[in-house]
Amino acid sequence: MNPYVSAVLLSGLGLGTTLTFASSHWLLAWMGLEINTLAIIPLMAQHSHPRAVEAATKYFLAQATAAAMLLFASTTNAWLTGQWEIQQMSHPLPITMISAALALKIGLAPFHSWMPDVLQGLDLTTGLIMTTWQKLAPFALLLQMQPVNSTTLLILGLTSTLIGGWGGLNQTQLRKILAYSSIAHLGWMALILQFMPSLTLLALLTYFIMTSSTFLAFKLTNSATINAIASSSTKTPALTALMPLVLLSLGGLPPLTGFMPKWLILHELTKQDLVPIATFAALTALLSLYFYLRLSYAMTLTMSPNNLTGASFWRLQTPQPTLPLAVTTMSTIMLLPLTPTAVALLSP
Repeated sequence: MNPYVSAVLLSGLGLGTTLTFASSHWLLAWMGLEINTLAIIPLMAQHSHPRAVEAATKYFLAQATAAAMLLFASTTNAWLTGQWEIQQMSHPLPITMISAALALKIGLAPFHSWMPDVLQGLDLTTGLIMTTWQKLAPFALLLQMQPVNSTTLLILGLTSTLIGGWGGLNQTQLRKILAYSSIAHLGWMALILQFMPSLTLLALLTYFIMTSSTFLAFKLTNSATINAIASSSTKTPALTALMPLVLLSLGGLPPLTGFMPKWLILHELTKQDLVPIATFAALTALLSLYFYLRLSYAMTLTMSPNNLTGASFWRLQTPQPTLPLAVTTMSTIMLLPLTPTAVALLSP
């Protein structure tokens, strides 16, 4: 793609998200979300491959449906209460409709079915943008929209953690596995959103770091399937040694960074007397952990099937910048000791 066109589209992504961040009026927030959607669709379809065009079409239809629901709900709220302000939501009907619309926008279960198919049709760079940057604006609206119906969010969160773990079990395509991983992580954030919004932001930040590290690693090794990552040890031996730690951090195992948000979320749910919900969420995390372990096993403990004995790849100098990958990988592995600092910053 022409660099000037790329710059315009990426600026559009930034403008749409910033507009939604800065808005206190539903129409302005809706406009920001629409700019965001229209800016990423050409990035999705840039390779003119049938799968990419199909992914862009599915994404457009899902986002257009969510935007129409959002506009209808905000208009209904203005009709019922006379308010267009995001923070002045009081009627339960528009609150529930807007929660459902934003859940469809970010891919929370049961509104998740578009996400694995869309991500499967994209290249890893655009997929990284879709699973990280595109979540910011809807989450900003959910955080502003207090109080949200806590029962709705708990149902969305529990369903997402279950579907996100269950759906990734039998996948062989890495991008579909990462899509279900994203759904499960978003479910954890939805669980705690009503009780401690600052903890949702912490979970979102750690999810961004871990997901960025995983996408950049798969991009560096040019891997799209589980069989492809089995050959990564001959191409990037150092990265192959670190990747199981990154994947286990995504699964939430101590002493890695990914344990921090899960630990704090379970602690807060227990404080809110929601022990059954905390237990169920912890059990669903085991489902996600299974497919992360499966990826780790394929990457480090299996050899790629080769026709020739001892056939290996040339270790050529990669043209891709590796500094972002190094920074996100180290952050994914080593930030757990900062938990007391995070708790001190989160406490009111």
